[in-house]
Amino acid sequence: MRVGHDGLVSVTQRIIRRWPSRWPVQPFREPPWARQEPTYRDCPPAVIEAAGKRASARPSGNWFVVGASRSVRTDRPFGVTIAGRELVAWRKEDGSVRIGPGACPHLGAPLAEARVDRGGLVCRWHGLRLDGDSRGAWAPVPAHDDGVLVWARLDSAGREQPSDRPVVPVRPAGAAGIDAVATVTGICEPEDVVANRLDPWHGAWFHPYSFTRLRVLEAPQGTDVPDDEDRFLVEVTFRLAGHWGVPVLAEFTCPEPRTVVMRIVAGEGTGSVVETHATPLGPGLDGRPRTAVIEATIAASERPGFTVATKLAPAIRPLMRHTAKRLWRDDLAYAERRYALRAAGERPS
Repeated sequence: MRVGHDGLVSVTQRIIRRWPSRWPVQPFREPPWARQEPTYRDCPPAVIEAAGKRASARPSGNWFVVGASRSVRTDRPFGVTIAGRELVAWRKEDGSVRIGPGACPHLGAPLAEARVDRGGLVCRWHGLRLDGDSRGAWAPVPAHDDGVLVWARLDSAGREQPSDRPVVPVRPAGAAGIDAVATVTGICEPEDVVANRLDPWHGAWFHPYSFTRLRVLEAPQGTDVPDDEDRFLVEVTFRLAGHWGVPVLAEFTCPEPRTVVMRIVAGEGTGSVVETHATPLGPGLDGRPRTAVIEATIAASERPGFTVATKLAPAIRPLMRHTAKRLWRDDLAYAERRYALRAAGERPS
C-alpha cells in the first residue's frame, strides 16, 4: 500500500501530537531562515562589551590552557607556544605533568622533537637529558592537570598575582560523562573569542544547522553586576535532523578572563558543560596575533542508557570534536572580523 504526500503529512502530524513531552527529543516548527525573528534589537553591543570587561577583571592566577590532558603523554613530548613563549609538556612515569621551555638549554634544539625516556626528555641533537628540574637557564613552570585539560602558569605573560591552581569551571558530578577537546586557531585576540561566546543572540542566525528556536531570557545589564547574576540565560533547541531537536535551558558565564562556560541548567544533559578557553599564542609571521580556541565538551546524563554510551567514548569523541570544530569555523570568522575592525579602528558601537 502506498501512502501519498498528504497521507504522510497526516501521519506525521498525528505522531507529533502524541509525542510525549517528557522525551528528550522533541519535534519543532520554525520559519524559513530569513523570516525568523531578528535578534539585533535585543543584542546591545554595550551589553557584550560590559560582560567582556567584567570577565577581564577577574583573576586568572596567570594560568593558561595548554591542551587536552590526553595530548600530554608519557611516550612523546607535546609542543606549544603560549604568549610567544615556546613550551614543551610531557608526563613523568608516575603520570604527573611537567612543562618547561621548548628550547634545549645547550644549543636551542626544539624539545618538542625530543624523546621521552624514563620520564625525562632526551634532546635529539646532542643527547642532553632534562628530567623536569632546573638546569642552568632552563627551568620548569608550574603545571596543572585537571583530568580534561592541562594548564601552565606563566607569570611573565599573565602579570597578575599568581595562584596555586587555575580557575577550573565546575563540571558534572555524580553522573556518567564523556569529554572531548577540540582546538582551532584564529587571527584574533582572546577578547574576541570571549566576545563571540558572550553573544548568544547570533546562534540561530549564524549556526542554523545546529541551533533553532533560540531565545535569550536573561542578560546582565550595566557594569556593576553581582557574580551570581552575571550570566546569559538562553532557551535553545539543539537540532538533530529535520524538524527534530533537543530543547534545553543553558547559561553562559565567565569564571576567569579567557574562559566562557556554557552549562545546561534544564533539559536533557543537565549539568553538561562546554568550556571555551582562549589561549594567546603570540604573533604570526604577519605580525598579527594568533589565539587558540581550546574547547572542552563534558557531556553527562543520569539516564541509564548514557552509561552504555560512555563505553563507546573512544568512538564518540571524534564526532564531538568534529561538531565543535564545525561551529568554530564559523565563529572564528566572527572573532577574526571583530579583531580586524578593532585593529583598523572601525569597530561599530
